[in-house]
Amino acid sequence: MAAGTHIYDSQRSTVAVPLYGFQNRWMADKSRFKIGHMCRQIGKSFIVALEVVDDAIETGNDWVLLSAGERQSKELMQKVSMHCRAYSIAASDIEETFFEDTKYTLLTITLPNGARIFGLPANPDTARGFSASVVLDEFAFHKDSAAIWKALFPTISRGYKIRIVSTGQGKGNKFHALITSDNGWSKHSVGIYQAVADGVPHNIQELKDAIDDEEAWQQEFENKFIDEASTLLSYELIASCQDDTVPLEILYEDFDLNAFSFEPVGPVYGGFDVGRKKDRSILWLNELLGDVYWNRLLLVFNKVKFREQQSLLADIIRKINLTRACIDETGIGMQLAEDTVDEFDPYRVEAISFTLKSKSDMATRMLRAFEDRRIRIPVSRVLRDDLHSVKKIMTTGGHVRFDSEHTKEGHADRFWAGGLSLLASDEVVVPQCILL
Repeated sequence: MAAGTHIYDSQRSTVAVPLYGFQNRWMADKSRFKIGHMCRQIGKSFIVALEVVDDAIETGNDWVLLSAGERQSKELMQKVSMHCRAYSIAASDIEETFFEDTKYTLLTITLPNGARIFGLPANPDTARGFSASVVLDEFAFHKDSAAIWKALFPTISRGYKIRIVSTGQGKGNKFHALITSDNGWSKHSVGIYQAVADGVPHNIQELKDAIDDEEAWQQEFENKFIDEASTLLSYELIASCQDDTVPLEILYEDFDLNAFSFEPVGPVYGGFDVGRKKDRSILWLNELLGDVYWNRLLLVFNKVKFREQQSLLADIIRKINLTRACIDETGIGMQLAEDTVDEFDPYRVEAISFTLKSKSDMATRMLRAFEDRRIRIPVSRVLRDDLHSVKKIMTTGGHVRFDSEHTKEGHADRFWAGGLSLLASDEVVVPQCILL
């Protein structure tokens, strides 16, 4: 890391690590209520974990670290463990305790002075179960953030500290309310320009060119809260349907059909949005359990030949005995869709042309599935941004169309694959007038 003032061990005698300017300011701020609005990839989790270890060594107090999901919790606790080693502290290894009734894993590190640092995924129940100082890591991405906050705050009322750090995610969540209201909190805002001025070695123009999305750049790096007025799926709505047990998307080149051991209990519906050069092809599989659609596979084809896409799609349909699939036959997808339909029963595989009417139908299904909490998706920034990118646009003729900007990540390809999978389930279509 870049040179700067140094943080020392508990006796303040040995240099532990040099910090960036904004990290030094964060460590020097001993406020009880402290919140940080910080951009991506600048070391915010690093400094949060460092402060927790530093405080636990000095005070002997316990800390609870609440993350958006189990994967994120493990990553943050690994940083805690790393700082313990840097301080040459004989802390315990990360202990894992799985609670069968709530289906979450509690991670624990115990320091020699008896202080404990707990890491776990955030929900209203876990937030309520501790009396300790608290970290809410990437709080804008927590599902049910308002409910978590309501359950959490009483637990720190007896003098404990609270630390909140996150990148922004729209205006409809508790993080946005806390960082923008006049509530007496100590607030730190570190966008990309401040971070680089403080020593973070990022090439700003290179990052901006690479993200190729002005709205994403403003939110992820410039700390601007995006107006969601025209967005179909708000960030808060998307977060409410994320589930840490759902597998992340996988690239075609990393996918092993033989190792794909999914054995469905309920019917499985597929949506295949076709792309080749500029856009990706996306296969989205949902298993319907009760009245909830669980995403079981999100497969990404990046510049893969059509015959290879078709071959793998057919193999997957046969292997899991797919109930029904809808395939995009618009433009370049026509031949692939036609050949796949010919290979299977016409009811089992249907080719769909993307028209104003069919896209409205799919967008409506997606909106209703999220609003009714009838879909479960992985905790993924890429998927979140893809789903959020679709906007309601009023045409000059007074109609509503649904579209998104073209970026290097595609053209809302994941969203439309998801819409096709819901279309394949042949639900009742919600009247379009409700969206006007």
